[in-house]
Amino acid sequence: MTGTAWAATVDGVVKEYIKETKVITLEDGKSFTVPPDVAIPPEVAVGAKVSISTADDDATKVTGVTLSP
Repeated sequence: MTGTAWAATVDGVVKEYIKETKVITLEDGKSFTVPPDVAIPPEVAVGAKVSISTADDDATKVTGVTLSP
């Protein structure tokens, strides 16, 4: 039997975004370091609503960042 990795998603509002290090901190205190190969929409800024996708087997591994409506 083989397992399939599913992505988990965390939704939140950006409290802090450090563009140079690609670190996004949400208002709930969760912080994510986005790897160099994952794009961050240019509209991401303090106060923006975002969805951060992480690997199901590793909640610290960011696989995507998108803006939420």
